[in-house]
Amino acid sequence: MKKTMWSVVPLVLWCSQAWSQVEFRLWNIHPEGYPVTEALENFAGRVQTQTQGRVKFKLFNNAVLGDQPKAIQMFKAGELDAGEFSIGPLADAVPEVNVLSRPFLFRDSKHMFSNIDGALGKRIEEKLLKAGYVVLGWYDGGSRSFYCVKPVRTPKDLVGQRIRVGQAKAAIKMVELLGGTPVVLPFKDVYDAFKDDKIDCAENNMPSYESTGHMKLAKYVYLTNHNVAPEVLAITASSWKKLSPQDQVAVMEAGRQSALFMRERWNARVETSRQAALKQGSQFAPMGDASVLFKRLGPLFNEYLQKSDYQSEVFMVLSQ
Repeated sequence: MKKTMWSVVPLVLWCSQAWSQVEFRLWNIHPEGYPVTEALENFAGRVQTQTQGRVKFKLFNNAVLGDQPKAIQMFKAGELDAGEFSIGPLADAVPEVNVLSRPFLFRDSKHMFSNIDGALGKRIEEKLLKAGYVVLGWYDGGSRSFYCVKPVRTPKDLVGQRIRVGQAKAAIKMVELLGGTPVVLPFKDVYDAFKDDKIDCAENNMPSYESTGHMKLAKYVYLTNHNVAPEVLAITASSWKKLSPQDQVAVMEAGRQSALFMRERWNARVETSRQAALKQGSQFAPMGDASVLFKRLGPLFNEYLQKSDYQSEVFMVLSQ
């Protein structure tokens, strides 16, 4: 009896090891020192510590594995285990997440996270899970404004401008409604596009504007803050299943904690970036009366609401 018991123990230990010893590939578009990158390093460190080295995440920063659309293709194909993604490209898999890209849905990050950490976020996480994305944390995607080569002080100044956007259909539609010409480009190509006179404007958050050097070529910032949206740290459902229940808890907790860590780092970086841009010579023009933008983007608002099954949540957010 004793012989049988002790012969089973090594087999149990071996099975536990085989189940738990994994290394995952984690994609990130941002460079070293960026708040997202720091948060992902924090996440990977927490995971390795909490799982006693059973689970490791290897970071691939600065889009070395390809741009975001490519990374999402790899994610779906199982060639990538995890990534930190913006909302727009995820809409192809889960159209409902487009509601988070609705211009002027959230006033600021505090308003956004009060909702995304609650019922609205839970429902979207359920939708993403069905599409193969296990959400580990909601990061701050920042507040986006336009920046251009020539002065822009009113919505009329955007008419006729060649404005860079990503592949998100919502961003393309937004530029068209504002009278501009959307130019779809990978984020990494924006600097050269400004330099080669292929675009007049782009739109992004302040740390991205500063860290990429875009501020050197497009000094005029129109502070619309038209889009305040989260980003998501996610792992594929297939990779998630490789983890033991115990390690799933550890990875999920590390993701949530890294999100809080990122938000703190982000707020500090926004102010640092703004000061750096001012020192570089950037000029900031306030949006002023937003009613003109609301009116022009009206069709986009209606489209979101008609296609979304989150109408009640959206109206609740807008009423806050």
